[in-house]
Amino acid sequence: MKNNWNPKESIRYINEYKKKRINKNLALRIYSTHLLGREKNLVLHGGGNTSLKGYHRNISGKIIDVIYVKGSGWDMSNLNENGMPCLELKPLLEVEKLKKLDDKNMVNYLRKNLIDTTSPNPSVETLLHAFLPHKYIDHTHSSAILSIVNQKNSKALCNKVFGKKISIVPYTMPGFELAKKAKQEFNKNKSIECMILLNHGIFTFGESAKESYDRMIKYVNKAEKYINKLKEVKLKKNYIKKNIEISEVITAIRKAVYKFSKKRFILNFYNSKEIIDFTLRKDIFKIINKGPVTPDHVIRIKPFFLILNVNKLSNKLIEMQINNFIKKYKIYFKKNKKFVKNSKITDNLPRIIILPGYGLLSINRNYKETKIGVDIFLSMVNSIKDASKIGNFKSISQKEIFKMEYWPLEMAKITNRKQLELEGNIVVITGGCGTIGIATAQEFLKEGAEVVLLDNDIKSIKRLPENIIKRCKIIKCNLTNNVEVKNSFNNIIKTYGGIDILISNAGKAFEGKIAQVDSKIIKNSFEINFFSHQYASQNAVNIYLKQNFGGLILFNISKQSINPGKNFGPYGLPKSTTLFLMKQYALEYSKYNIRFNGINADRIRSGILTQKMIIKRSKARNLSLKNYMKGNLLNKEVTAFDVAKAFVFQSKLKKTTGNIITVDGGNIEASLR
Repeated sequence: MKNNWNPKESIRYINEYKKKRINKNLALRIYSTHLLGREKNLVLHGGGNTSLKGYHRNISGKIIDVIYVKGSGWDMSNLNENGMPCLELKPLLEVEKLKKLDDKNMVNYLRKNLIDTTSPNPSVETLLHAFLPHKYIDHTHSSAILSIVNQKNSKALCNKVFGKKISIVPYTMPGFELAKKAKQEFNKNKSIECMILLNHGIFTFGESAKESYDRMIKYVNKAEKYINKLKEVKLKKNYIKKNIEISEVITAIRKAVYKFSKKRFILNFYNSKEIIDFTLRKDIFKIINKGPVTPDHVIRIKPFFLILNVNKLSNKLIEMQINNFIKKYKIYFKKNKKFVKNSKITDNLPRIIILPGYGLLSINRNYKETKIGVDIFLSMVNSIKDASKIGNFKSISQKEIFKMEYWPLEMAKITNRKQLELEGNIVVITGGCGTIGIATAQEFLKEGAEVVLLDNDIKSIKRLPENIIKRCKIIKCNLTNNVEVKNSFNNIIKTYGGIDILISNAGKAFEGKIAQVDSKIIKNSFEINFFSHQYASQNAVNIYLKQNFGGLILFNISKQSINPGKNFGPYGLPKSTTLFLMKQYALEYSKYNIRFNGINADRIRSGILTQKMIIKRSKARNLSLKNYMKGNLLNKEVTAFDVAKAFVFQSKLKKTTGNIITVDGGNIEASLR
């Protein structure tokens, strides 16, 4: 592993944080924390922690000893000073005298000694950081270290690999008890540079940020060099002929997941060559369910996984296998719940489903969590592969796994957040990179939905706001080509698992006197303003029927479908046809709990109603530009966000189908019954 300490970069951190009145020591603490957090083979997604001991002038002017510790669940790759809560050190050291301290009292005691009571909870390993005397302490879950500490003979192996300047701590639940054991081991040899925690990870320390960081890299490299010298284990593999479309399997799995949970989940498909090779191991059933490589992984990916032989599966068999997993998990919970007081079962669905020869599925309530699951599973696979080169992978006992999975302090990392109303829903917006599409995406993101934008306009795609690029999947798609639409929807299934809401929004303005207009213009208008809606709807409905838990299609139609404008027939004709398309779908498919509703908007500044078009239309109606845009009963201009909010509102009308909402400021001629 490369040592990434850069003197120039460290000085930059010092200077940047000096502007915030943050001292050099804390600036360097944040710098080295970032170095550790950005290395995926060291920590992942909120794992690991770091600390710094220093001084603070309290409210009475007295200088007191303090400790800065990474906040619980904060990501080491990008935290700032707010993610390093500061605590008074002396009271924490007094706790060492106690024989017992339960978690609730420990957390309360830690919070009581925060310098700023609005700070986040400090790491559950704060007391360990406090009890050890070193100024800087680093803790990671290095993949290479985990391959060594998860062995039957791990203690002897650690002594062989790491030398004499280490202490070895037997596996202990994090918190007060682990802090006490770590201090006891340190007292046996105070000249150590490093502490190895069996089945858990590694601590290094030093009197400077660089010294502690250097030692982390040094001992991780010892582990990596030892493993790299060993011969690769030749493994027998299964041969699987791929004869099935994986998107069909994913849809069937999402259907089964909903059947057993009555909730919409996100399913992310991952299929690198490395993971496909791993899924083909003949010993996959044996090796994969031995437990986590480090305890806190269990809260993300559960203690065991489901393996589905895709080629032999029917919908019925998929449901049966998932049901068997649920039964197995319930037995596991019932057997071990005595070890955690007042424990209540979480959802009992698998978090990782292995599809031999194809890849894996990560399942969770949102896309971000599924990607975390993939990262953690990949890290686990790497550790297991390296552990196999050394000997035999051996995790902690099922009892200890359960205690970690249902430990309130760990569960808080994933349960202490408000679940938004549309979390677990996948929203697809056609014409998604235009003004209305972007506004609609932003409104659905606020509701917790995953959002996909389909668009064929490269210029619009390139102009997308940064937050949309970061948070949405963007697919270039010619919506007038049904093959491209179908391929795009299959792509969406592989990324998110399915579709729940389609916003059929694509459109383009065409003008001309109806008796004189070229027929090509009308045909082109029908392609984008009618057939794009039909292709998207057709594909969405087919997915909804396979998922078997309903769905929603919302059409962006137009006031033109009811109240035509002069010289605007080429645009209005397909729009009126799309209105009847919505009604036809509602008539034929609402019985499957699929809802079909629409928006009739008017005079929205967008890719359709450009400034040039506004000038033309205002002249056609003999109005000023201002009066044209406010030409409604309310005398108010209607915006893209007004349309977007109407789409979100319609998404929550669970018992409404075949409905049109007008978003036009009031137009009697265009009003419906």
